[in-house]
Amino acid sequence: MAVANGTITEVSFLYQQIFKIDFDAGIHTRISLTVLIPLFFIFVNSVMLFALRSKAVFYETPRYILFGHMLINDSVLLSVTTIMYILGSIPMQITKALCALFDFIVYCTFRNSPLTLAVMSLERYVAICFPLRHCNIATPTRTNIILGFIWILSSLNIAIDIILALIVNPSSFLDDIFCTYEKLFVGKWQMDKSQGFDILYFVSVAVIIIFTYIRIMITARSVTSDKDSAKKALRTVLLHLIQLCLCLTTFLYATIERTLYMMSGNNPPFFLTLRYLNYITVLILPRCLSPLIYGLRDEALLPLFKYYFCYRSGRARPSVNVH
Repeated sequence: MAVANGTITEVSFLYQQIFKIDFDAGIHTRISLTVLIPLFFIFVNSVMLFALRSKAVFYETPRYILFGHMLINDSVLLSVTTIMYILGSIPMQITKALCALFDFIVYCTFRNSPLTLAVMSLERYVAICFPLRHCNIATPTRTNIILGFIWILSSLNIAIDIILALIVNPSSFLDDIFCTYEKLFVGKWQMDKSQGFDILYFVSVAVIIIFTYIRIMITARSVTSDKDSAKKALRTVLLHLIQLCLCLTTFLYATIERTLYMMSGNNPPFFLTLRYLNYITVLILPRCLSPLIYGLRDEALLPLFKYYFCYRSGRARPSVNVH
């Protein structure tokens, strides 16, 4: 246990002490902005979800089921991440059991997004390259089953950590701690295991998205009919690749934070400013922009989103034409 607490956990503890020193010197403003930004985008995601639920065609179409899952997933991630940021900024101790629950939610939702992007790309690949079989392959039931597998895959690593911690010292889950993911570790090897899982996830997702992009590009050049649909699918998969890059930048958050901490020396206010900017630009904004990139360009969803976002200002709900 001492090995696991030697580096990352000590740095996390030092962060807590810095926050405690600087709490009365502007942290209230930062917390307010940190809460307001995610809340706005959670509201936007909620409007999109409401628009999706307003028409039966959306929750009967696999790609919109996947998009709805992404909206819910990123909204939950933003909510719990914001709670954990506030707890770390106050700072405030919570029971290890509650911390484990927060860590589990954040870990799973954090890794669900790239896995969902891979499935969305595969759905577009089937729609363009196997149009006659698309309705049989991509069904709502199969889509929901795949979403279940996504949650299982994303939870494997942290489930192992939580179970191992329960076996080694179950009584520790009643202790009050400053909540960090590393507090669940009982050995240094678990950090290497987590990094191995992350590399496996992203390499697999990148290969799938690049493969589907190339295959759709070849199809778009070769088909003589319905080229518009092929080109739209090509742009969609390209957007998935951009979204994957946004997800990848969030994995650099902890590395950037440790680098900023070492660079700041003995200047806690300077480090707090850098850490805050890192949190907003690297961790929060990519998750806020990701659903917007996909949702606001959708010709079927956009009119309904505008209708509900403006509090039903139109005389009638727009019609839906899903391709």
